[in-house]
Parts: sequence; C-alpha cells; structure tokens
Amino acid sequence: MQELPELEVIRDMLTERFAGAQMTGIEVVNEKVLQAGKEQLERDAVMKSVWFIERRGKHLLFHLDNGKRLLAQFGQGAYLYAGNEEDRPGRTAQVKLYFGERILYFVGMRAGDMQLLTVKEVEALLGALGPDPFDKRLTVEKFMDRFAKKRGSIKSALMDPHVITGIGSVYSDEICFDAAIRPDAKVPLLDRDNWARLYHSMHKVLKEAISLGGIGEHPFAEGDSLTGGYAPHLQVHNREGQLCSQTGAVIERMEVSGRKAFFSPGFQTINE
Repeated sequence: MQELPELEVIRDMLTERFAGAQMTGIEVVNEKVLQAGKEQLERDAVMKSVWFIERRGKHLLFHLDNGKRLLAQFGQGAYLYAGNEEDRPGRTAQVKLYFGERILYFVGMRAGDMQLLTVKEVEALLGALGPDPFDKRLTVEKFMDRFAKKRGSIKSALMDPHVITGIGSVYSDEICFDAAIRPDAKVPLLDRDNWARLYHSMHKVLKEAISLGGIGEHPFAEGDSLTGGYAPHLQVHNREGQLCSQTGAVIERMEVSGRKAFFSPGFQTINE
C-alpha cells in the first residue's frame, strides 16, 4: 500500500505534469471504482482544469476549477501512470483521465477508491484524520499528546490514521528502528526522550524516503528514474535474516497486533 512518501513523490510528479491542465475526458472501465455517473462526470469534471493536487494522509485530491475534488486512495498494488495511447502501463487501467493527448492511468483501483466530492463531502470523509507528520503545528509536545490515550504498541499507534496520518507498516518499522525503539513497545512505557527520538526519526525517515523516491514498484512515467529509489535504503522492513547496519545482529520478524513487524534485537529497546 502507498504510504506518505510514495504519495508525496507522486503528487510532485502530478503537479509538474498536470497542474493547470484541462481534463478533456474520463473513461471509467470499472464503474464500481468511481461512484459517479456519466452525466455527473460530464458536468463536474470533463473540460474542467486541475488547479492543484493535494495529498492528505494516504489520499490524493485533484482540486478542479469548479470547486469539486476528485479524491483517490491507493490500496495494495494500485498505482498511477502518465502516458498516452501508445505509452501505456503493463496492466489494465480502471480509470483514465484524458488531458488532450496525455492520459493519466489509474491501475489496480478497487471499488470506491475514487470519488468526486464537494469540499463539504471531503471534510466529512477526511476531517477526522490526525495531523500530517509535516504539519508545522505538530510540535513534540503535541505529538506526544496525540498518543496519550493509546495503550497498545507504538507500531500500531503510528499506523492509526486518527493519531497521525500517512504512516503504514513499512515506515512505522523504519521510524522505530531509527529511534532505537522496538515496534512492540507499549505506548504508556515510553518516556519523553523516547517520544523526542520518535518525533525526530519520523521527520528524518519520511523526508529521506521522499527525497530518494519512496519504495514504489512502478514508474510514474517513461524515463522515471526516481520512483523506488529508497527501497535499497530500508533498514529493517522485510529484511528478516539480514544483518543490522548498526550492530551486525540478525534482523528478526515478529507480529504486532496481527501485522508483521521487523526489528533489530539489542539495538531497539524501550528505554536506554
């Protein structure tokens, strides 16, 4: 599943290619993906311009010049490809957005993954999400406050979109590693130093992942050499049996609230 870094990389690429562009057509191959009828699409999306593209957590929002928002979320295996009639993705696209001769392909989308909404409807859907990790108002103290009512593991808490939005299984493991805290550490046991390290590590890991292209498996367009560039830099996630870069210990896998978690024993603790 796409997490914050992957979607931020995609957002930047979308902005470069499509901000200000007029949407000349929409083709919906699987009608369950986009729950808007043909008449509504013709009225509220076709021949409208994309003002800008926003990322909110794990969602992308295409802001149209009539005030409508085309919202997209990307599940496991879903991705975007910018091409044309000759330059297509390797899989069938469920939705195609046309910008003259240019086409934005939405691949691997599932039922309800795309919606055409008003501003009010967007807020009703996303308003309960927690703050973005890069929200300037999110200080260390406010970061700690977000977890005050949590009693489970720190990995699960980091992945809760109502606490902090945009972090999933991959980057929760990487953040915990960078902070030298086990992913199964219980939230109430963490002290202020632990929280400060997690806060710093969250920004560090996510920024590095964005700058190196995230871990996406599919290029955004022909010639895209950025996407996926962070994958070789993962420290623990999916590296079971490999050696820790810090201690040389063997990286292990555990289950945390029914999810796989990867960590370096000895290096990652609860308190130091």
